Amino acid sequence: MRQSGPDVGRKQPWKDEREPTARIVVAFDDNQRAMRLFGLHSENLALIERRLDVVAEQRGNHVTIEGRREACDQARRALEFLYEHLQSDHEITSGDVEGAIRQVSAPAREAESGERTGFEQFRLRKRIVRARTAGQDAYLRALKTSTLVFATGPAGTGKTWLAVAHAVLLFERREVDRIVLSRPAVEAGERLGFLPGDMREKVDPYLRPIYDAFYDLMDRGMVERALQGGEIEIAPLAFMRGRTLSNAAVILDEAQNSTSMQMKMFLTRLGEHSRMIVTGDPSQVDLPGGQTSGLDEAVKLIGKLEDVAHCAFSAADVVRHELVSRIVSAYDAADAKKKKPRDP
Repeated sequence: MRQSGPDVGRKQPWKDEREPTARIVVAFDDNQRAMRLFGLHSENLALIERRLDVVAEQRGNHVTIEGRREACDQARRALEFLYEHLQSDHEITSGDVEGAIRQVSAPAREAESGERTGFEQFRLRKRIVRARTAGQDAYLRALKTSTLVFATGPAGTGKTWLAVAHAVLLFERREVDRIVLSRPAVEAGERLGFLPGDMREKVDPYLRPIYDAFYDLMDRGMVERALQGGEIEIAPLAFMRGRTLSNAAVILDEAQNSTSMQMKMFLTRLGEHSRMIVTGDPSQVDLPGGQTSGLDEAVKLIGKLEDVAHCAFSAADVVRHELVSRIVSAYDAADAKKKKPRDP
C-alpha cells in the first residue's frame, strides 16, 4: 500500500487533468474488525489500490482514499461491503476482495443498460453465499431456474463450491431429500475395488474438494451425520449405473474426465424432483488414449435444450489468488497460439 512520505508531492498515477478527483475518508466503528478488513500488512487495501488505481492510506480505523471520483466511490463501497461481510465472522480473502470490487463496479454498468443491479446471493444456516463475478452471478441464476446445469471453465472460478452451496440450499429448504456426489476416479481406473476400506474411504482422495466445500458451508457435525445417515451420499461415477436418482441434488464434478458413455449413463439417472449439476474444466482432460470427453460432447448435444443451462467461465471469473487468473490467461493465450492456423 502506498504511504505518505518524502515523495508524496509527486504526480500520482491516477492524476488526470481531464477527470475530476476526490478525497474520501472512511471510518469504521470496530477497530478489531477494521484491522481484519484491512488484512495482514494492509494487503486487502493494497489489492483495492491496484485494482481501482487509487491511493488508500490507513490510520487506525480510518482510511483516506484519493483518486478519480468514481474509483474512490467504488473503493469506499467495496470496503463497506467487506466490513459488513466480516460481521458474520468469516475472514476476508483476496477472492472476497476481488469479488467486492467486481460487485461494486457492476451496478453502474447494469444501470446504463436498464438491467437489474447487484449479484445473486442466498443465505445458508452457516453463512451467506454471494456471487463474486458476472460469471458466477449467471451461474447462480441458472441454478435457480434450470433442472440441469453445465458449468465449464478453468480452476478457481467457483464451479464446484457454488454447486455444493446450491445443493446445500435445496437440502436445507427440504426441496430435496439428499445430495449425491459423483466424480470420475480416472487415476484408479478399474483398480478402485482393490483399494482398502469401504466405498467412502476408497473414493475420498478423489472427492476431497467436495468434502472441503461441505465443511465450509455446513457445520462439520451436520455433515458427518448426513454422511452416516445417507442424506449425503458418495457415489463414484462407475457405481452409478442402473440407478434412478429422485428427490435429490446430484453433482458430477471433474466431468471432463468422463467418457461419452459414462456421461450419457449419468445424465439418464435424473429422476423426479431432482436437480443435476455437471462441472468440469475442458482444458484438463486426463482420459487415456485421446478419448472424447463426455462433458464436451454433452454440452454440444444438449446444452441448449429447454430446462438445460450451460455456464462457461473464463479467467475473468477466477476468485482465487490474483496470480491464478494471470496463469490461466497465459495458458489460454498459449493454447490459442497453437490452434491458430499457420500461413501457407
